[in-house]
Amino acid sequence: MTTWVENPEGGRERGPRGVARAWVEVLVRPRRFFKNGVAPGDQAPGLVFAVVVAVAYTTGLFAFAPGRIPAFAGGPAVSALLGLALVALLLAPAVLHLTAAIQTVLLLVGVRDRGGISQTVQVVAYATAPCALAGLPSPELRFVCTAYGATLLVVGLSEVHGVSTRRALAVGALPAAFLFGYVFEGWAAFEHVLRLAGLI
Repeated sequence: MTTWVENPEGGRERGPRGVARAWVEVLVRPRRFFKNGVAPGDQAPGLVFAVVVAVAYTTGLFAFAPGRIPAFAGGPAVSALLGLALVALLLAPAVLHLTAAIQTVLLLVGVRDRGGISQTVQVVAYATAPCALAGLPSPELRFVCTAYGATLLVVGLSEVHGVSTRRALAVGALPAAFLFGYVFEGWAAFEHVLRLAGLI
């Protein structure tokens, strides 16, 4: 599933600078980013990007809610490091590819002419950009981050697979609900916001 193209046309710059530039660009100019920054077969930068976002999110959770740190041998500091390693090496790649697999099946069903699987993986990966900040101790911020992430997924699907926003929303709703609602805890944040507003 993960390939690295040596000289991709329109692919992402490698390294920390490339991750930082991709993060800013996808947040500020998403349509332009998805049009120019997603290259067929060039999944590796997207995978790295998603892992960095997941580690940033988890670091925020661990820093501000120590009760979220899994209990491993060696005390809280060692447990936190092991937890972050587990996220980086196993959980983030697994969740990325599971979400992309769900998204690919829905695209097969709902879109006749579409881009490839690697492009779908990249769209899902880069759509997580706002969630780098979602681990901070603010349900309101988490709600904004996850809602914007879901929006970026729809924008990316529309741009990369050449479908209308309405069709992208239809095929992207379930993966967005899973990734941003469940994994990044957007549903819980949304419920908190509704409770604050006195709507529930």
